[in-house]
Amino acid sequence: MNEVVLYTDGSCEGNPGPGGYAAIVDASGERRELTGAEAQTTNNRMEMMAIIVGLQAVTEPSIVRVVTDSQYVVKGMSSWIHGWRRKGWKTASGAPVKNRDLWERLAELAAAHKVSWEWVKGHDGHPENERADTLARDAIRELPA
Repeated sequence: MNEVVLYTDGSCEGNPGPGGYAAIVDASGERRELTGAEAQTTNNRMEMMAIIVGLQAVTEPSIVRVVTDSQYVVKGMSSWIHGWRRKGWKTASGAPVKNRDLWERLAELAAAHKVSWEWVKGHDGHPENERADTLARDAIRELPA
């Protein structure tokens, strides 16, 4: 199996507000940078979109290490999602799970690979995390005015 590292980040100016995301796909030493933005969104949705876009770029079943500064995504994918599914996409308090559409898409994409989830502290000098942050913020600036 191929080994791939995805470095991802999402950003939002206001929450909600304009947001951007970035994924750096590192496969066998070849890197691709993928970005996008939405005019009205949240930081959590942008964190998730970064990983979704990154996983979509991995076309063959692979061993994928997702490196993100989003504990929301790491905890969601490694722990919370199992309970949400059992409870019909309800939280422990019985409320509907926020961002269900993206959680379902993320789970579908991750199922095609052997994925590990690695949290890194944001804005702490991790070179790829800093690069993904810059790309995500730049994507916001490219939105039409």
